[in-house]
Amino acid sequence: MNYALIGCGNISKKHIAAAENNGFSVAAVCDVLPERMTQAAPNARHYTDFREMLSREKIDIAAVATESWQHAEHALACIDAGCDVIIEKPIALSLSDADEIERRGRERGVRVCACHQNRFNKAVVKTREALEQRKLGRLSHGAVCVRWNRDAAYYAQGAWRGTWRKDGGALMNQCIHGIDLLQWLCGGVSEVCAAAGNRLHPYIEAEDVGVAVLKFNNGAVGTVEGSVNVYPKNMEETLHFFGETGTVKIGGEAANRLEMWDVLNDSVELEEYTDEINNVYGDGHYKVYADMASARMNNRAPKITARDGRTALELILAIYRSARTGRPVKLPLANADIQEMRDVKWNS
Repeated sequence: MNYALIGCGNISKKHIAAAENNGFSVAAVCDVLPERMTQAAPNARHYTDFREMLSREKIDIAAVATESWQHAEHALACIDAGCDVIIEKPIALSLSDADEIERRGRERGVRVCACHQNRFNKAVVKTREALEQRKLGRLSHGAVCVRWNRDAAYYAQGAWRGTWRKDGGALMNQCIHGIDLLQWLCGGVSEVCAAAGNRLHPYIEAEDVGVAVLKFNNGAVGTVEGSVNVYPKNMEETLHFFGETGTVKIGGEAANRLEMWDVLNDSVELEEYTDEINNVYGDGHYKVYADMASARMNNRAPKITARDGRTALELILAIYRSARTGRPVKLPLANADIQEMRDVKWNS
């Protein structure tokens, strides 16, 4: 399978390694900075124009790992070129763009995967199975805490980071994986009430801390805490689930460790459900690519679809809307766009 990557920034190494380790042929990469391509894939053909790459190369699977605001444009170009596509989070910055990605993928008959790789973590898979089988009984509540650090040097890497027009803040960029896991494991969200602010990063527009209370479709409730204000380094991405017959904690730096499993008549060895990682990206990209290869071989959709990417985006946009208006927001949303936040000025 011929593979191409659009965007050779920080996460590109994960994508290239996942492609190579799954037997893909890395045919071409694209970035506006040639030196990035040299570092990411020195043996591939290099392009600074993604449309030229897609027109010249015969690509089976493409991945989009560019700046957040470019994801929709680049994904749609890949779809139009007939490529199956893996899109880094967030899938887009507006629901209309996410809907168009899903619609056009269906129309063109190509597979679209949202790269929420932590869904493949061993601890997450085990917890999902337990919740589906109602081993925790009636669910009371769930919680996610993403407590990370991002300093001035991080935001200085790109002028787009932390802006409303091109990125968003801690919730959209850093916390989207944990928020996605919480809503996916708890069965979807019907209402949110949120607050957010910028306390320690005056050089960015967006939030550096946000909290939300969620009502799930099944009647349970939940909480979100997301921040990049943790000194001096990343602390955790932790999820808790509390039911009438079970308590589960997923911990680690990137929801990669099963740290508590008190479930009635169901014992496990915690170490069996741990993914050893060396950074907050985790090692789920390999499994995302393996699943895409399997989907192609077996003529099925990927396990994480464009609709899944849209669901995560919708929840974060609902949290933003609640934080902006000071009122609860019900889901589903007819439409939403991060540009709703462009005039928000946080109180210091």
